[in-house]
Amino acid sequence: MTGVSDHAAVSVRPARPDDADAIATLFTDEGYPTGPSDVRDRLASFGAPASRVLVADLDGQVLGFVAIHALARFEHSDWIVRVMALVVAPDARERGVGHRLMGEAEQVARDIEAAFIEVTAGHHRPEARHLYESLGYDATVAAYFRKRL
Repeated sequence: MTGVSDHAAVSVRPARPDDADAIATLFTDEGYPTGPSDVRDRLASFGAPASRVLVADLDGQVLGFVAIHALARFEHSDWIVRVMALVVAPDARERGVGHRLMGEAEQVARDIEAAFIEVTAGHHRPEARHLYESLGYDATVAAYFRKRL
């Protein structure tokens, strides 16, 4: 992978179907085995205005991606944006790519006047937790419960 020495040269743009191979590789390397055809299907389902997948691109090379989805809240008449996935290539980490992608996700949330943006980071991913805390995310706000169906 090309070194990311000048993060100003990194652009963030909407993901395209031809990014599927790169996204699948990033996701698989992160521990979520995924094929390009699965990614293309997911990109299609995230093509609605309330959902987006953005990639960090350096000279045509995908360095990372963020997938977000906006949800209407029932308890208030507003929106919350949820980061569904954020992955940065290992050799592009600690170079501002994750910050850049999260900044774009936050801008999308502001553009739709969302009340909050939220993200989940497992306890087994301390580097992700550190990233989110460095960006001002508060891990003490809510308990997260999940049940496999």
